[in-house]
Amino acid sequence: MTEDARFEDGGEAPLRLKALDAEDLAVIATLVQDAIFPASEMRWDRKARRFALLLNRFRWEDAPKAALRKRGFERVQAVLAFEDVMRVQSQGVNPSDPDLVFSLLSIAFEPGEDGMGRITLTLAGDGVVALEVEALEAVLRDVTRPYIAPSGKAPSHPA
Repeated sequence: MTEDARFEDGGEAPLRLKALDAEDLAVIATLVQDAIFPASEMRWDRKARRFALLLNRFRWEDAPKAALRKRGFERVQAVLAFEDVMRVQSQGVNPSDPDLVFSLLSIAFEPGEDGMGRITLTLAGDGVVALEVEALEAVLRDVTRPYIAPSGKAPSHPA
């Protein structure tokens, strides 16, 4: 007996999301939680006023399906870019060490005057990157096909 294909079996399109306010950014922050990236994949283009990261993002949106079907959890490479960045500050981060790998824990936005504000990227191990922005504009875009997470596990944060 043959079984008809189900909608959820179809190919999923890569994520391409834009955040223009704090609520939108909270969605992106959830999707990039526990993303990992080497220091060498963190860039600020001062002239273009763009700060970007090439992340290995855990596919939280796929995790329930992977668990249900007892298949491997997935990651995907994605670009997370912030526009209109006027200043970048960091603490506990040495971007010149190419072997250093960061894990992104959270992203927060603190609004300022006239649409300006501060985006804070909190990294595991007490690292922080702060972006002063003229306006909130962030883009998350998957740039590769998903691959099985090397650890084979979903990230967890025991209390």
